[in-house]
Amino acid sequence: MYKKIKGRVWRFGANVDTDQIIPAEYLITADPKELAKHAFEKVKPEFAQQVKAGDIIVADENFGCGSSREHAPRALMGAGISVVIAKSFARIFFRNSINIGLPLIEASVDAEEGDELEVDFSQGIIKNLTKNREYTFKPLPEFLLNLLESGGLVEYTKRELEKAQT
Repeated sequence: MYKKIKGRVWRFGANVDTDQIIPAEYLITADPKELAKHAFEKVKPEFAQQVKAGDIIVADENFGCGSSREHAPRALMGAGISVVIAKSFARIFFRNSINIGLPLIEASVDAEEGDELEVDFSQGIIKNLTKNREYTFKPLPEFLLNLLESGGLVEYTKRELEKAQT
């Protein structure tokens, strides 16, 4: 189950829209790895080349605003982002992310690009290991942790249906 993760921070401000996450000209595929090659290419061109599996995005309010495309969280997953932490999320981005298995946390965290964070999903604790600071958030409920661990809503539903048939 999702318990703890550690990762390096990519820092973004407020109102990061889905066109900034994945420009519209790349919406011809739904392949997360292909989308990841172009993530943030117009606002942070180095992102796609430098992001590593397990990295964490920290942003201000209204992350994922704009169009309701599922491609944006898919691009982040394809890039290896382990969690997005923001003061708030656009509602449809939040839903799309959870549906495909990308963890999101609403919290205000003092973190700069390159800081290392540790996130404990079940305890609701974020530690900035670089600055030796700790933040809390409402722990994710167990059913949501199970859904994320399954890889999203579709895979979770398949798993639950299989359990019910045995």
